[in-house]
Amino acid sequence: MHIPDNYLSPTTCLVMGAVMVPIWGTAVRKVKKELTNKKIPLMGIGAAFSFMVMMFNIPLPGGTTGHAVGATLVALLLGPWAACISVTIALLVQAVIFGDGGILAFGANCFNMAFIAPFIGYYIFTLIKGRIKTVKGTYIAIFISSYLALNAAALFAAMEFGIQPLLFTDAQGMPLYSPYPLSISIPAMVIPHLAIIGVLEGIVTAGVYVFVKKVSPGIIYKDLEIKTKPIYGLLIAMVCISPLGLLATGTAWGEWGRNEINSVLTNGNQLGYIPKGMQQGFSFRTLMPDYSVNGISEMMGYILSAVGGVAIIIIIFKLLNGIKRNQEKRDCKR
Repeated sequence: MHIPDNYLSPTTCLVMGAVMVPIWGTAVRKVKKELTNKKIPLMGIGAAFSFMVMMFNIPLPGGTTGHAVGATLVALLLGPWAACISVTIALLVQAVIFGDGGILAFGANCFNMAFIAPFIGYYIFTLIKGRIKTVKGTYIAIFISSYLALNAAALFAAMEFGIQPLLFTDAQGMPLYSPYPLSISIPAMVIPHLAIIGVLEGIVTAGVYVFVKKVSPGIIYKDLEIKTKPIYGLLIAMVCISPLGLLATGTAWGEWGRNEINSVLTNGNQLGYIPKGMQQGFSFRTLMPDYSVNGISEMMGYILSAVGGVAIIIIIFKLLNGIKRNQEKRDCKR
């Protein structure tokens, strides 16, 4: 679901980034007002979890891959505004350090995965839980809400792909950017998410929610102790088994590089060309492209990428928490 650079026009990227600016601004204000200093570090854990769960690719029909996102889980534990920031930071680290998702397309990816997914998941859960108040009903609500949220995000990504050949073509009428119309992009994105990835998202969200509720109920309920050690233990376990994400061969739909897009099969035929906007588009060289490290095995590179990504995310949120504490101290002295 990570849209690479040059699949969306610069205009589309600018519009999506502009849409996200007030959302990010509101999220920062809401979090500063509503979350205590004890819960700010939990946003870092949530971001790290989202980062890790997106490393576990699974194979899909047609030779592509997909992954869960974890946005609804973070929204249910900390609120949708906190989830927006958490998933945004996870996507930022993925794009800048690992080249997973475009730099120019960052706003679009955040709109889909850091805004649409957590907010739809959170409010669908709230709606269902208000009508089914049993424990079993709560878990059903978690599954349904996270399932629908991920599919909504996939649908938005598909529409962003699909409008490109309608709006941006060259003098011969050939697509400049994503060459796939809505009739191709929507089924290609939505069907695998409806059939497989959404189910995975629902299972992961419900399973981890149950785990958190058992080992650290203070994250969910007020006035109870917040225990982070078991949660960090879960992250460490995910890092250790992260090479399982390498078992899925192939590239996620719509994430092909310039050198492979012309050979992608669409409706049984190869595309046969590279859109000009992709050929001449923006290029950004990352430190650890595709979660790899030069000179070491693919598996070790993946593990080091997982360690590095989680560490960077946790440090970012510790710094943000420190800034928030210093600001509160200055405010108290006035």
